[in-house]
Amino acid sequence: MNSTKSVFSIKDLENLSGIKAHTIRIWEKRYNILEPMRTSTNIRLYDAENLQKLLNITLLHSHGYKISKISKFPPEKIPQLVSEIVSDKNIQHQAISSFKIAMMNFDTKLFHTTYDNLLIAKSFREIFKELFIPLLNEIGLLWQTGTITPAHEHFISYLVRQKLINNIEQLQLVEPLKKDKVFVLYLPQNEIHELGLLYLNYEILCHGYQTVYLGQSVPVENLKGLSAHFQNIVFLTYWTVAPETDTIPDYLKKVQSEILNTDSTEFWILGKMANHIELENLNPKISVLTAIQKALNKL
Repeated sequence: MNSTKSVFSIKDLENLSGIKAHTIRIWEKRYNILEPMRTSTNIRLYDAENLQKLLNITLLHSHGYKISKISKFPPEKIPQLVSEIVSDKNIQHQAISSFKIAMMNFDTKLFHTTYDNLLIAKSFREIFKELFIPLLNEIGLLWQTGTITPAHEHFISYLVRQKLINNIEQLQLVEPLKKDKVFVLYLPQNEIHELGLLYLNYEILCHGYQTVYLGQSVPVENLKGLSAHFQNIVFLTYWTVAPETDTIPDYLKKVQSEILNTDSTEFWILGKMANHIELENLNPKISVLTAIQKALNKL
């Protein structure tokens, strides 16, 4: 059972805030900005309220406020100032911190407010590349180190996914400019990590191509029928955890026999598991792309 994390070590605070543990201890001792609990062995532990306060203080500090001044603010003043900064149109460089505060507090409104303010100066494409991708990478590391729970990761990932889908829907209303190929995007069976594939769907639509998005856990045999509707298909898939390493050769054989039986069909593979593909003697219609940018360069 995944419960929401409510007690944090000083290392957790360092990971989330970007402030070194040594500095946190100094701020705590000199300015009394946090009130940690202590274990029987005198190890500091912090509750969610302390974490939120540190994230807010970090945001103010990076925005030019001195710790000595922040420490003298009444308790209600700090979140008030943070709200004013978040509402400012120049928040772009502070957005990742704001998104992390939203994640830790499951604060949907703060996420949307930060995003809407970013849209004043940036396109969705810029926001995704410059902010969402680094944010998701950082969240992945925080999850691996146990700093956040799966509940936090799912919360923020869903909100990013929601923005992607909204922007994809707008592009789908526009007639494709390029008719030379159609991209069919899908995830293999047992693969549920969808954000990378959704982002590729968005980028391919931006490049003027038609896409057919099939989503999660699609068996190879279900792809065969697409060739009756479209010519010059590029099947594009994103492997994060599936197929498993020892099943990849059989999976590619099935792809070759089921859907690569015409000259006009291609198969592109991205994602972590693609690194386990043996490139020697690989069917020339199959492209293994080690990064999203390489797929975009190929469009």
